[in-house]
Amino acid sequence: MSIVQTFLPQFDHEMATTRRILEVVPEREAAWRPHPKSTSLGDLASHIATIPIYSKFVVERPEVDLGLSATTSMTRVPFTTTAELLQRFDRDVAEAKKLIATASDDSMRESWSLKNRGTTVFSLPRLAVLRSFVLSHLIHHRGQLTVYLRLRDVPIPSVYGPTADTP
Repeated sequence: MSIVQTFLPQFDHEMATTRRILEVVPEREAAWRPHPKSTSLGDLASHIATIPIYSKFVVERPEVDLGLSATTSMTRVPFTTTAELLQRFDRDVAEAKKLIATASDDSMRESWSLKNRGTTVFSLPRLAVLRSFVLSHLIHHRGQLTVYLRLRDVPIPSVYGPTADTP
């Protein structure tokens, strides 16, 4: 079994779980934040919906520099509506999955670097980047979003099993 064949089921599972959470993001609460230093609910949801596009960077390029304006415009998309958020998420997940599916074992073992204005933040094998910088990053922020939603009294769909709001 190839590296990609072992990775894609986890990718699919986490993306489906994430979509269920994004589906319940209330547009009327988009500007709400739990603390003045916290990001808004809408901006957090938008950030989560954008994370799958990082997979494209990881598979197609040897590195990405998040300090460049071209990269920032692709990764920092403001919240508009829940429908638009889901449309973007679905498009980016489909594109990411298609690209990941074509990756060879050798390419998944190659080093990939994240940079910020030319300074290397980290370099890891592509597979490790997909698992950490993409999946773990997404899971972390998805957990934050479920707390935001709970604080706004939004029923939480199943994540890794039932929640207090699911049978």
